[in-house]
Amino acid sequence: MPVIVPHRFRRKLRSKLRSRQSPASSLASLQTSFSPADTLRSLRAHRWSYNDGQYLLLIIIGIFSLCVIETIGPMAKTLISTLLLTSLILPVTRQFFLPFLPIAGWLVLFYACRFVPGEYRPPIWVRVLPALENILYGANLSNIMSAHQSVVLDVLAWLPYGIMHYGAPFVVSIIIFVFAAPGTLPVFARSFGYMNLTGVAIQLLFPTSPPWYENLYGLAPANYSIHGSPAGLARIDKLFGIDLYTSGFTASPLVFGAFPSLHAGAATIQALFLSHIFPRLRPLFVFYTLWIWWATMYLSHHYAVDLVGGSLVASVAFYVAKANWLPRYQPDKLFRWDYDYTEVGDVPVGYAYGLADIEADFHPAGSDSDEWTIGSSTSISSGAASPVDEGQSLWEGDTLASHSDSEPGR
Repeated sequence: MPVIVPHRFRRKLRSKLRSRQSPASSLASLQTSFSPADTLRSLRAHRWSYNDGQYLLLIIIGIFSLCVIETIGPMAKTLISTLLLTSLILPVTRQFFLPFLPIAGWLVLFYACRFVPGEYRPPIWVRVLPALENILYGANLSNIMSAHQSVVLDVLAWLPYGIMHYGAPFVVSIIIFVFAAPGTLPVFARSFGYMNLTGVAIQLLFPTSPPWYENLYGLAPANYSIHGSPAGLARIDKLFGIDLYTSGFTASPLVFGAFPSLHAGAATIQALFLSHIFPRLRPLFVFYTLWIWWATMYLSHHYAVDLVGGSLVASVAFYVAKANWLPRYQPDKLFRWDYDYTEVGDVPVGYAYGLADIEADFHPAGSDSDEWTIGSSTSISSGAASPVDEGQSLWEGDTLASHSDSEPGR
């Protein structure tokens, strides 16, 4: 970084960012403490609620996955668990890894699916998705989309499905951290993680075959000994002379996880969060989602009903988070450092923006802050404002925008 960016420019940029931050606000500050005592202090001050049950669920998923996975031994599993617990004990790392837990749970569960014995899995539904496709749309849209193939269309489908899909979560996270209200990134991380966890759970309990299976085997009964297929992405491997997607999709942990489509779900939830931050760019994000939709059908990886299912799961995750935990968009703020307060929840009908706290004075919320609550000492589900409480517990509040100056021992 020092080599690429001249010292004069870096000093000017730091000065500009510092000048934008309100002196009265520590919302945008990050944790710098390495003391486990700060974490224990936050735990003692934390007021437990039903929302904390999410950690029990994640513990069960983690234990189940580590017990099922066979490729790593007990020592490696113990080391992974120790590193994760250490990252949660140290405040400097906890602010990042605590919101990341649902994503970690999804990734480890997805990988563990390959080790679940077939005799313990439900039967595979081969005919249900094609039947729904014809009932709902009058035709198999995936077959229609993939009927006419060309190199240009292959590349246009490969870009969002095989490249952008895997890098988008990181890019979106950076954008949210810089431009959204403090506390938005933890909400996005949890929403994204639980959306994917829900999708994998549905795929495990309701295994369905994708379009490529119908193209290869027709509607013959399927079994778990059948390997996955790259489908249309095999043409990309052939085009570039590589063996990336063929080997990757052949060894997929969830071969029969067509419904719901997590490609569609990821694109939808990213588009919804970015639309929340940049309302004027909503058509661009909708275009990207539709591009993913078309690519999945053109490459014969999903039916249209899978895409609807994935986007529906993502929409539910977003709107539940938006109504309860997501900081509101403030049109006069550009960067996270511009915020000196945040408001959580939907604005009540009949109130102008920023006046919801008047109702809160007469109708205070009845529950305490939980891990989703951003910069607030109360959980606002009725749309009331949530002014920043400088004495708030770090365990309860915004883990990416904690009030580092208010903690002792710094």
